Amino acid sequence: MRILVAITGASGLEYGRRLVEILKQTDNEVSVVVSSGAVEVAKAEGTKLPKADYHENDFSCPYASGSNPPDAVVLIPCSLKSLGEIANGVGNNLINRAAEVALKERSKLILVVRDTPYSLITIKNMEKVTLAGGIILPATPGFYGKPKKVDDLIDFIIARVLDQMGLKHQISKRWGSK
Repeated sequence: MRILVAITGASGLEYGRRLVEILKQTDNEVSVVVSSGAVEVAKAEGTKLPKADYHENDFSCPYASGSNPPDAVVLIPCSLKSLGEIANGVGNNLINRAAEVALKERSKLILVVRDTPYSLITIKNMEKVTLAGGIILPATPGFYGKPKKVDDLIDFIIARVLDQMGLKHQISKRWGSK
């Protein structure tokens, strides 16, 4: 698979860092773009971001065109700003444009929204993206796996993202498994 991981300026950058770490251990072609907002949040959270392959304003990236679409685009974490721009067709940067390409070419688009609570505007934006074919995957970990540390909660969400892309993994306990 050809996968673009976009890390935007929402809290929860560890989700994006961990997804890139896991994907880089696979045979998939993984590219990373980091928003300027994510760089600012990383300073506040003390998170070391993965190396970006593309700048958020680099429209020469292959994934900015429907003639060379990725198999999956994952915004993790997905800021409400990015959600709103994608829902309303604002392709003002590579992240939003790649998301639009994923939708129009019927590739996977997964938005890992981390914010809470949701306003009605946010819910309507989630509805628009869902109706257009995207997947809204809130960063809402389950506790049935009896997590012992924060990394276990992060891996729960990463496992759901991998599931949505159809990638096999063993990083999180599944419901009903022993």
